[in-house]
Amino acid sequence: MVTLNLRHLRKSAGYTQAQLAEKLDIKRSLVGAYEEGRAEPKLSTLVNIAKLFTISLDDLITVDLSSGAAPTGSATGNDAGGKLRVLAITVDEDQNENIELVPYKASAGYLNGYADPEFIEELPRFRLPMLGTGGTYRAFEITGDSMLPIASGTVIVGRFVDDWNSVKDGTPCIIVSQKEGVVFKRIYNKIKDTAVLRLHSDNPLYSPYELNVEDVLEIWEAKSYISSTFPIADISLDKLSSIVLDLQKEVQKLKKVE
Repeated sequence: MVTLNLRHLRKSAGYTQAQLAEKLDIKRSLVGAYEEGRAEPKLSTLVNIAKLFTISLDDLITVDLSSGAAPTGSATGNDAGGKLRVLAITVDEDQNENIELVPYKASAGYLNGYADPEFIEELPRFRLPMLGTGGTYRAFEITGDSMLPIASGTVIVGRFVDDWNSVKDGTPCIIVSQKEGVVFKRIYNKIKDTAVLRLHSDNPLYSPYELNVEDVLEIWEAKSYISSTFPIADISLDKLSSIVLDLQKEVQKLKKVE
């Protein structure tokens, strides 16, 4: 049971084997041996694991946490949605986490496969060394003009957010939910007051709206972006929005003519 639980807890928390080894003050090879059942942790190590993930020692040893059973403590910190989030990841041959890319065409499938290791394994993956090793990162291709001047087709690289209550107002994030799918918005955090996230677009043509936290599956704080479209020089966001509005009006006129 410890073998299953250790792997499950590590991935849920977004740690690589090396990061977990550092937190437990043991060798990375030992973490691999524990997860593969080639060695058994000492009692002192089991106690440290239970403390790290804020669960009871009894749960760690006797309860299959990967089955969705509720532990005494939380395996992933302060989970505002009341769900134990399972984070599926991939690593390279050196046990460094990859950045998986979720293309726009795969967004619908991601809603069902976000916690499925086999689905995540099929996604394209890459690494960006400048992001460092703190946290788990994933990349999402966005479409539309709601976050201008970031253009449609841009790839947003986000860091996994475990504690949703910690998200500060105005933070740009990828939000994954069954209701809205995969969207890129600025979050205004109303979880503690009304259990909702208020989502704002940078394009003023789009009105803010609220999303119930119970509908949220994942939140990824935007840390970088990759785009083949370069910003237009000497143009304000208001002017850019005006251009987009004019184009939308022209499209409506063409539809009426048809």
